This record gives sequence, structure tokens and C-alpha cells, in this order.
Amino acid sequence: MTLFRPMLAGANLRDRMIAALGALAGIALTAALCTALLPHGPALLLVAPMGASAVLVFAVPASPLAQPWPVIGGNLLSALAGIAVARVVPDPALAAGVAVGAAIALMSLTRSLHPPGGAASLLAVLGGSAVAAQGWFFAIVPVAANAVVLVAAGMLFHRLSGHSFPHRPTPAPGHVRPTSGVPHPEDIDRALADLGETFDVSRADLDLLFRTVAAHAARRG
Repeated sequence: MTLFRPMLAGANLRDRMIAALGALAGIALTAALCTALLPHGPALLLVAPMGASAVLVFAVPASPLAQPWPVIGGNLLSALAGIAVARVVPDPALAAGVAVGAAIALMSLTRSLHPPGGAASLLAVLGGSAVAAQGWFFAIVPVAANAVVLVAAGMLFHRLSGHSFPHRPTPAPGHVRPTSGVPHPEDIDRALADLGETFDVSRADLDLLFRTVAAHAARRG
């Protein structure tokens, strides 16, 4: 049964069920509002990358990849990258690779890294005549419009469910005090550089975690 244990630290069944309900509400609201308010010219009023964005927004709202700017900016800029590549690279296979690579580079430079952006760039390249007919406007409607509504739904839902979104590290309780064994923030930076890996957690949250662990260890010892 170890295969079915939560992969995410702190996750439990209740949180997963809340995330599922949030995604249900978020995607349904995005689809309903975009269908009701957007022009009916575009063939697509809800794009598939929003499903992946919803997983991040509702299941891991503390992730740096799930914050409002990555969701909106990452999808928008990636779609623009895909449209640009589709116009200059005629071979679909090559264009697909170039589009995703360009999307990653663009998102990294603008601090908007968001995995579903890769799907948005692919959709702009491989979406067929319906997407091509929209031209540059495809990045605005439906991609950016979907992302804005989804973020708004996430903000409302997490306010009701008690989560912080946009995420802000919650201060430790007053009785949990730092000890001399807590790593300095510069030590955290050096450790991350030594490991050479990218973790799905912010440096501020890591610092808070280490301080809280050290305080509990000091009380226990």
C-alpha cells in the first residue's frame, strides 16, 4: 500500500478531496463564464492546459509554480511563444520542440514558470486551423482569459477553505521560537546551490520549516 501514500508533505485525504472539489468548481466556473462572456467566434472557449493549471492552483496552492503570475503570465507568454514559432517553423515536429523550449526560456526570464505553459505553447503549434485562424488573439482569448478566471476562482475558493492564495508563508506560532541550531538563510541558499536541484517549495517556506523543526526538537530535548 506504500504506492498509495501521499507524495506531498503535509497532504492528507481531506486536503485531496478539498482540492478535487476546488478543481471541479474552478474549471466549471471558468468554462461557464468564458462561454457566457467571450465572443463566440473562437472555436475554443476553454483550453486543455487549464486542467493542469487547476491541479496546481487547487492541489498545491503553496507551490511557487501555482501563484497567480505564473498561472496567468506563464500560459499567456507560452501561447505567444507557440504562435510565433508556428509562423516561422513549418515542420510541426520541430516547431513543437522549439515552442516548448522557447516557452520555458521565456517563463524563466519573466519569473512565470508554470508547467501547463508548455501545453499552451504546444496547443498554439498543433491546434490546427481553428487555432491558426485566431492568430495572436488566441493567446488572449481563450488562453489568458481562462487563466484569469481560474486564478480568481482559486482566490475565492481558498479564502473559503482557509488556505493562503496567493501563498504567503504563515508565521510560526508564538510558542515556537528559533534556536541557535536554525540554519541561516544564506546556509539554505548554499545548500540549494550544492544540491543543484530545483524543489517545489519557496526558500521562505524552507526557512520557516527549519525554524519550526528546530524549536520542536529543542522542546523535546
